[in-house]
Amino acid sequence: MIKKISVILYYLVITVISAACSNSKKDNNTTDSEQKKPNILFILSDDHTSQAWGIYGGILEDYVKNDNIKRLADEGVVLNNAFCTNSICSPSRASILTGQYSQINQVYTLREPLPKGHPNIARELTNNGYQTAIIGKWHLDKQPEGFDYFNVLPGQGKYWDPVLKTKETWTDGADGSKGKKYKGFSTDVITDLTINHLKERDPEKPFFMFCSFKATHEPFDYPERFNNLYTDQEIPEPASLLDFGKGNGGRTFLGQKLEKLGNRWHQATVDPENFWTSYPGLPYPLEGLDSVETRKKIYQKFVKDYMRSGAAIDDNIGKLLDYLEAEGLAENTVVIYTADQGYFLGEHGFFDKRLIYEESLQMPFVIRYPKELEGGKRIDDIILNIDFSALIADYAGIEKPEFIQGTSFRNNLKGKTPKDWRKEMYYRYWLHTPDRPSHFGIRNSRYKLAFFYGQGLKKSGTSEKSTTPEWEFYDLKKDPKELHNAINDKEYTSIIEEMKKELIKLREEYKDTDENEPIMKPILEEQGLTAK
Repeated sequence: MIKKISVILYYLVITVISAACSNSKKDNNTTDSEQKKPNILFILSDDHTSQAWGIYGGILEDYVKNDNIKRLADEGVVLNNAFCTNSICSPSRASILTGQYSQINQVYTLREPLPKGHPNIARELTNNGYQTAIIGKWHLDKQPEGFDYFNVLPGQGKYWDPVLKTKETWTDGADGSKGKKYKGFSTDVITDLTINHLKERDPEKPFFMFCSFKATHEPFDYPERFNNLYTDQEIPEPASLLDFGKGNGGRTFLGQKLEKLGNRWHQATVDPENFWTSYPGLPYPLEGLDSVETRKKIYQKFVKDYMRSGAAIDDNIGKLLDYLEAEGLAENTVVIYTADQGYFLGEHGFFDKRLIYEESLQMPFVIRYPKELEGGKRIDDIILNIDFSALIADYAGIEKPEFIQGTSFRNNLKGKTPKDWRKEMYYRYWLHTPDRPSHFGIRNSRYKLAFFYGQGLKKSGTSEKSTTPEWEFYDLKKDPKELHNAINDKEYTSIIEEMKKELIKLREEYKDTDENEPIMKPILEEQGLTAK
């Protein structure tokens, strides 16, 4: 009996020692701890506006191909009010990476790189055990910093047979002379490269993968499999498509009209060797048409090409999701799909972005994280692109870095919005031209106030021709399409005054007071936009 008890005690001791050694080993290499951190797949497209996602309603809802965007929305959370802080490619990307407004990260227009050594969320994750990579569009001129690996397009890159460059083949700017050419359509190529890189990852570490598409940026190209999509269909038109000039609602500037796109098609047809890009489906004759017929015909080609380009994105989102599921990664991977800003699809007769108007301002955004988020939900909180890096840090178990101006919205996604969450947002666009003047403004849940100060401030690419300072105000409940500038409507006098006060506060909060711009001082003083 004593011998039997001794044997039992012996094996019990051995078991305890083995367990202790095993736990000690886990503590030393922290592999299990690292594995508990979620992977993060951040999918970013260019200009893929909310009107063309098919999950935000609108006239294109029944036309867009969006099976996989719907799949993400059904399994995740959709943001109804996500906004960019400067609606143009490079600045928005800089804000996503740094969590900062343009005046802090110094990317104002289209030619500024992030300053060397400037902090970003990729570096934070790299330094905290994540393997990090960006593949696809970069558009920040200088070599990416903070990522373990990058393989990115030079400048805007090409839709067909794109060249991508790595650290070993790097040259600044749009120079891809040392890069590698990949055969195929860029959205397909970027997805395949992303999946291949994930296959080669260290499975013992979590990953942060930034998959960045060129689509749906002009020239709105698409793979051949979508050549016949929409061929025999007439796409519905936005109500303000035939808004000519400044329109009839008191808008204070001309904007980027669709006729300019028609002119580009003509130039690309008659002088393709000297034009900056090529477009699908040319020639597209517009001769002999009156102004209404011309705009309508331009719209049809434009919106069909655009949706075809978006269809390729949807295809490839599906490939990425299928890969995660096949590898057993879906449950513990945060998947985000968003666009760097919105885009006008004929509203006000416009194309392009840049403006504080809703179509340009809104960033469509969907996030899936099965371990934490209930699918099929939407939130109305005001979220900004400067918040994205704070959210990523939160998921990665990192205390929010001091350089980030934004705030994590992880609790918002779970339906637990903090009581002190922002009630309004601040916007500023810097790339001044007379037809789309530089401006800043404020938007809350119902109203929008914008000041078009009209100065280039010697920022890269801006016009030296200033415009007269103008105000615009919109009641988004009564006028969701922003067709009536109500700045002089007496019923809004007190609301406008309060919003001006809030605008001053936000400019102070985000350190955007123009104190180093002498030309702005008299303009701001005259408009009552200086702190008292």
